[in-house]
Parts: sequence; C-alpha cells; structure tokens
Amino acid sequence: MGGRSFPHAVDALRTNGHAMTINIDVSTLFFVTIYVESILGLLLLFVWVQNPGIRAVAWWGSAHLMRAASVTLFGMFGDLPNFLTIQVANALLLISFGAMWTGARVFEGRRVLPFYAVYGAFVWLCLTQIAVVAEWPDLRGLISAGIIAAYIWMTAWELSRGRKEDALISRWPTIFMLFAHGALFLLRTPLSAVLPWGTGNAMFQSIWLTVLSTEALLFTISIAFMVLAMAKERAEQRHKTAALLDELTGIANRRGFFAECESMRKSRVAGMQTAVLLIDLDNFKQINDRFGHALGDAVIRRFAQTVSAIVRPSDLFGRIGGEEFGLVVRNVGRDRAGVIAERIRVAFAQAACDVEGQPVHATASIGVAICDSRVFDVVALLAQADEALYRAKKMGRNRTELSDGLNAAAMARGEDGTLVAADTRSAA
Repeated sequence: MGGRSFPHAVDALRTNGHAMTINIDVSTLFFVTIYVESILGLLLLFVWVQNPGIRAVAWWGSAHLMRAASVTLFGMFGDLPNFLTIQVANALLLISFGAMWTGARVFEGRRVLPFYAVYGAFVWLCLTQIAVVAEWPDLRGLISAGIIAAYIWMTAWELSRGRKEDALISRWPTIFMLFAHGALFLLRTPLSAVLPWGTGNAMFQSIWLTVLSTEALLFTISIAFMVLAMAKERAEQRHKTAALLDELTGIANRRGFFAECESMRKSRVAGMQTAVLLIDLDNFKQINDRFGHALGDAVIRRFAQTVSAIVRPSDLFGRIGGEEFGLVVRNVGRDRAGVIAERIRVAFAQAACDVEGQPVHATASIGVAICDSRVFDVVALLAQADEALYRAKKMGRNRTELSDGLNAAAMARGEDGTLVAADTRSAA
C-alpha cells in the first residue's frame, strides 16, 4: 500500500516547460507500478471474497486499485486534460491512503469514518484552487506528500492501538514499515530542503528519485503481504478461540474449561483456596421432551447468562456436558463458596420460571469441592464435587451440597432465614 514518488516527480520534471534528464525510465516505472498495484488489489479482494468476514482486506484491496487508477492518470499527463491528470489523479491517490487507514480501523474493530477518509483529498483540492499552489507543481507535490505521510502514520497508529487486544506477531513489522515509509514521505516535504545534499543538484535528484521510487514499489509489495499475514494470523487466533468456546452459550466448552484449569494449576499461588462447583440442570430431559429442544437450548442459555452475571471475570465458567457446567472460583473458602453456589441456584430458579413465555420452572443442583492443598487437581476436585452433586440430586434436587457433607443452604442463610447476599465480584 505504498505511496508513489514519481507522480510528484512528474510535476517537478515538467516545471518551466522542459524535462530533466534522469537515470531512470519513468514510463517503465509507471507500467510496473500500475501492474503491481492492480495485481495486489485484485489479490486482496479475492481473499475478501473467500473470507467476507475480513472486511479490512476489502478496504486495503480497494486502496491498491485506486492507486493503480491514480498512477494511470498521472502517466497520461499531456494526453488528457490537466483536471484529470492532476486534480483527479491526486485526489484518487489521497483517497486510497484514506482507505488504507480506514482498513486499519476496520481491522481493529473500530467504526468507519468516511469523512476523514476523504478529508485529505478535500483539503488538497481546496488548496489547489489558490493561484500560487495551482501554478507551483513542487508545492502541490509537497502538500500531497505531507497528507499521505499523515495517513500512513495514522494507519500505523491504529494498528498499534490494537496491540494489547491480540498478540499478532506480524503486527510489529507492519507498524515499523508504515512508520518508516511515512518518514520517507516526509522527505518530499519542506524538510528535504535542510538535508545536506539539497535538491538543486540534478545528479542527486536522479539518484534520490530512483531510491524513493524503488522503496515505494518494494513497500507496496511488502505491506500487501504483511496485511495478509495479519489477517491470516487473526483468523487462526479466532478459530483457535472458537474451538475452546461453546457455540450455544459463548462460554468455555469442555476442552476450553480443562485447558484453562491447567493454566490455573501452573499459576496458582500456594495456600490460596479454590472452590470447584459442578452444576447440573434438574430434569432437563423432561424439559426437552415437554417443551422441545429449542426451548431446552434457551434454558441452557438462560442459565449461562445468569451465572455469567454473578461470577467475576477472573473465575472460570464452562459447559462441560449437555446440561452440566463447571465453575472454578479462586481465593474463596468453604463458607464463601457455599454462599456463591446458593446465590447461583436461587437466581437461576427465579430467572427460569418463565422462558420464552413457557412456564418451565427449571432448577439446578450444585456440588461444591474446596482445594486447600498446594496442588490444584481439577479432576480430583470435580470427582468430589460430583459426589456432592449426587447427594443433592438424591436429596430432592434444587439444592447445594458441599463435598464434606454440609448443606450450603443452611450456611448461606442468616438468623432470619433469608439468603445472605454475597456477590462473588467482591470476593477478595
């Protein structure tokens, strides 16, 4: 998605009605650039057609095609009206960089800002209506280069803002290339006047044009493949994450639950108490048989939503079976764990009285196990919680039992018999 040095050079080369002799075939450079930009643009659009969810690639592909059209118009200077080869060509070039920046915003999940995507072109067109700018090709080129550099750096900034959300390895070289390319574009601005080699020497102008044009072409190819690498890496991460989530509820599935438990085991602080809850929806088969599987799915979603609203972000909640769920709550003892379990049980019983207009009256039974040892063995703890859950089922369902044989309902109620309000979010 690189910028073009030669469109600005064309303005400079035709100053005062004569051409400068340089050591580069500008016409060949035009054709190569048009070909490369067109191929890369079509490639990116083809990737988008195959993966419509990656909308950023469509923006980046469109940016390449707009640049190809812009360079084509630049190359027809003298054969077409100046309005097309100067105003329209530069406007397309600037909008293409606005599209590149927009693609970065879309890639990071931010909203599209159409006005700012075309703002650079609007500013440039307005400035070219001023007589001194319209009559001075070098100044037009400098303004255009400054706007392009701003868009390039804004693109790098958008990508850098998303670095904390996902650790994409390909993000960093992409950001570096964008910053470096933006810096080279600034050399086309008045800053170039203070460089030691100056711009008045024809030999250095020729060498500098060759260097900048070659860098721009290499950047165009490199950045296209880097954004493809980012899109591919993001897609792989999302597929990997999706493989660890339950499609119906959006919480961890069995595989994701046990994978996270393994991470907890490795990071667990010695002496920290951890509660493991095993929860089973009561009489779920009868709910399916009576109301249908679609409503049964709604009951499962209602339960997942109820628990998710209660537990902390640091707690692990997952669906490990059809109607069976696991919950790992760190840094809580037996009493607090019992209160948490009761709050979940009571909240779900209230939330599932009516599901999608049907009197379901679904309930849940919960078994609780506490880990006091240095080793966090989730399999052993789930086995203990399963024994407690079996007792809860055997004793009438819709109740909570702890693995040491105590009933959580009695522990979770105050002297007046009301449920103790214990919010797990405030658990230390």
